[in-house]
Amino acid sequence: MLAALAPIVIAIISLALRLINLSTPKGYVFDEVYYVDGARDFLKYGVEVTANAPEFIVHPPVGKWLIATGIKIFGDNEFGWRFATAIIGVALILLFARLVHVLFFSPLLTAMAAALMALDGMMLVHSRTALLDLFLTFFLLLAIYLWHRQRHWYAGLAIGLAMGTKWSALYFLVAIAFISIYRVFTSHSGRNLIKPTFIKSLQYGFLPLVVYIGTWTGWFLSKRGWDRQWSSNIFASWWHYHSEMLGFHLGLTEQHSYQANPWSWLIMARPTSFFYESPKGCSSKNCAQEVLAIGTPILWWMGALAIAIAFGFFFRALATKRFDSSLTIIVLGISAGYLPWFFFQERTVFTFYAVIFEPFMLLAIIYCAKLLLDSAINPGVSVTIVAGLIVLIFLNFIYFLPLFTGEVINYSDWLKRMWMNSWI
Repeated sequence: MLAALAPIVIAIISLALRLINLSTPKGYVFDEVYYVDGARDFLKYGVEVTANAPEFIVHPPVGKWLIATGIKIFGDNEFGWRFATAIIGVALILLFARLVHVLFFSPLLTAMAAALMALDGMMLVHSRTALLDLFLTFFLLLAIYLWHRQRHWYAGLAIGLAMGTKWSALYFLVAIAFISIYRVFTSHSGRNLIKPTFIKSLQYGFLPLVVYIGTWTGWFLSKRGWDRQWSSNIFASWWHYHSEMLGFHLGLTEQHSYQANPWSWLIMARPTSFFYESPKGCSSKNCAQEVLAIGTPILWWMGALAIAIAFGFFFRALATKRFDSSLTIIVLGISAGYLPWFFFQERTVFTFYAVIFEPFMLLAIIYCAKLLLDSAINPGVSVTIVAGLIVLIFLNFIYFLPLFTGEVINYSDWLKRMWMNSWI
């Protein structure tokens, strides 16, 4: 009974951790300046503008509309900017716990899933910052959950909203569509292929595209949209806009002090500093206040090992043709959310992008925990090992909490938390 209630209790505590002092730090944190400004424009004009001129933007509208809801409810202030991500951060914990429940039907593993996501620093930092990546993560995980539950029309809707947040959702759409079509061809033949293939094409082709186009309604209806009048054909103008966006993303190679090669993301070798100041207000002359977008280190290091183990079991399952749903989802999520970045070695990328595949890394940890709990090792020993690791992650999370929430601390205390020189 206690384990069954654990995700709800964890979610409530996590909500408090996200909402308390949500207005700290004051002012914009990292790229909030772009997305908050866009949210304001959406509320006022339905499109993004600079002064009275159309503004070229490089990300679709959905995430900024969600930020705008918080501004509409709580005002144009730091709390209003970040409220939507805080709520989505809590929703992610519950959604992930639900996914683990339907995969393993274990109250213990479900509680563990909620705890691991709640104890991750990167997830907390994103939940307290008005960026787009957490919205993307939520819609992608929702799409995977619905896909696994065979609710394909709703999954297509969710993946369309994900693409309307950031284009990197397209990799997930391709992976889901490929597996879905593969399953059709392995379970049907001849003329029986026609109907299910057509339906899957609608669910993971036509529907996501319609939803994505719908997210641009403000641009279609307004004459203020950037290059809205580029052609007399509105869809030609829209397509031209997208070609310009693609050119921007492919050409983004400007050096940044916190850029990090994807090879380093899992071990958090170069986390992104969202905010840093040396204010007054601590017990020593030198103070530090930082928001560091870093995953709880021990959790992510365990996750890197768990991913390797999960992939090993997946390839063994391929050889024996005994597929496991949890392994399929792990491999799908890591492959679509992480591997594509290795093909953009010249592009400016950051460690905090890893948040979109974090749920699948955590699922790999859950899978390994299940292997341990189901092993021939004495049950008491297995439970002790798993519980001990969770306690270790909890202590690590608490230790780094000041860096997740932007607390003002002594510089010496800040320096103790810089476990790698590359974190500075």
